[in-house]
Amino acid sequence: MLEAIRRAMTFLRQKQILHKLGVVISVTVIGIACYVLYHMLRGIDLNEVVEAIKSTEPSQIAMAALFVAAGYFTLTFYDLFATRAIGHAHVPYRINALAAFTSYSIGHNVGASVFTGGAVRYRIYSAWGLNAIDVAKICFLAGLTFWLGNAAVLGLGISYHPEAAASIDQLPPWLNRLVALGIIVALVAYVVWVWTQPRVVGRGPWTVVLPGGPLTLLQIAIGIVDLGFCALAMYVLVPDEPNLGFVVVAVIFVSATLLGFASHSPGGLGVFDAAMLVGLWQMDREELLGGMLLFRVLYYLSPFVISVILLTFREVIIGARSKRLQQAALKLDPGPAREAAYVRERSDKSA
Repeated sequence: MLEAIRRAMTFLRQKQILHKLGVVISVTVIGIACYVLYHMLRGIDLNEVVEAIKSTEPSQIAMAALFVAAGYFTLTFYDLFATRAIGHAHVPYRINALAAFTSYSIGHNVGASVFTGGAVRYRIYSAWGLNAIDVAKICFLAGLTFWLGNAAVLGLGISYHPEAAASIDQLPPWLNRLVALGIIVALVAYVVWVWTQPRVVGRGPWTVVLPGGPLTLLQIAIGIVDLGFCALAMYVLVPDEPNLGFVVVAVIFVSATLLGFASHSPGGLGVFDAAMLVGLWQMDREELLGGMLLFRVLYYLSPFVISVILLTFREVIIGARSKRLQQAALKLDPGPAREAAYVRERSDKSA
């Protein structure tokens, strides 16, 4: 069966069917989201949205910011886990934290996070001797942690409260619960599959050894904690009435996040918002929009600005350090050093 799946995937890649299907799905999701937003936002009073933001208690904003910070802190363990899993334990945690924080915050805002986040990671990790293949493996394992965590949260959340997902997918609760139980069964089967013996994906230098059973459980735990903190931040900012409970908000939040991720729009803009408005239809729309705007500032905009500042400072420091090394080399051996500097200067100008 596995060999048949591999042959099918190879055929789909060769015909670029997967790429075309991905584009169709993205366009469809964005189109539906725009249609829903158009109907949901009709009659919205912007003054009431602004008033809802102003009336939000500072303690609520501070608590939401704390949960967002905890979520991004948890994200750093995605890269720590991945670099250790591929055998690069020499990379210190501070580098993992910088790479994870900047790649995710920039990827979330710019969109196409696989490419934008991967480029940021490569810029940081290449200084520690990692090549493009190593970075690709890190991205793969970090993405695997993300999806395992999502599967666990959605499976457990929807099986406990299937009505929460029904407000988005419009399926009957019994069918949602059946799908959720299927997700849990598939997750358990995957854990058993990697626990029984070492499993490998990819070919040649692109081969990745999947984490074993205990490490996969650790991956799932990291993903659950990350999503839990993010959902808590959203839960703090949504209207208090009606009080739907944390599980309902968490299921709708994770579902909206995945839809935004599938659309590849920057920050899930439009798609995430439409799903939240549809899923939490019981809440006052102006107050809900105010909470969602505050969440975007805390989770998307603020980390993005901080990441740009950090990467800018890093490049300035690297440039200054390189200049000092060149000057030291000139003092020690002026002839060859000047010639090398001249060649570098000419090549930079030509580039």
